[in-house]
Amino acid sequence: MMLETVAAVPGMVAGVLLHCKSLRQFEHSGGWIKALLEEAENERMHLMTFMEVAKPKWYDRALVITVQGVFFNAYFLGYLFSPRFAHRFTGYLEEEAIYSYTEFLKELDAGRIENVPAPAIAVDYWRLPQDATLRDVVVVVRADEAHHRDVNHFASDIHYQGHELKDSPAPLGYH
Repeated sequence: MMLETVAAVPGMVAGVLLHCKSLRQFEHSGGWIKALLEEAENERMHLMTFMEVAKPKWYDRALVITVQGVFFNAYFLGYLFSPRFAHRFTGYLEEEAIYSYTEFLKELDAGRIENVPAPAIAVDYWRLPQDATLRDVVVVVRADEAHHRDVNHFASDIHYQGHELKDSPAPLGYH
């Protein structure tokens, strides 16, 4: 759950900064604003889903506020300094998320975590069957994380090549 509160920050920060740049320079973003804000929303839905499963306590929420506040500001400054680094860093965070969800699946498959019914929010958002389980949710969330990894490494590669994101069409419509 904590990972998802942090994971929702990069797409929002990058999307807002690109939005402001687009407004200042009177130019299109090549779809990158939409792609990055869509990523942030998708990560938020991961959090909303796992909150239904984990039922966080007040101290969990306090920790989220602290961690998110620090990470948001650090990432904002990092993105201003080097979008290339920020996207690469996010790509690596997403790789860690994929690993974590793979381990989660192993725990579910081994029976060490109960494979409860999927929360209604997950069934609606990912259009899962009504009898979907937590395992089904983890599989689609892990696929989302793989997409976020690829998008962010792609964005970093664009910057590494000396180009701007607007010059390469953003990968849209994965959900």
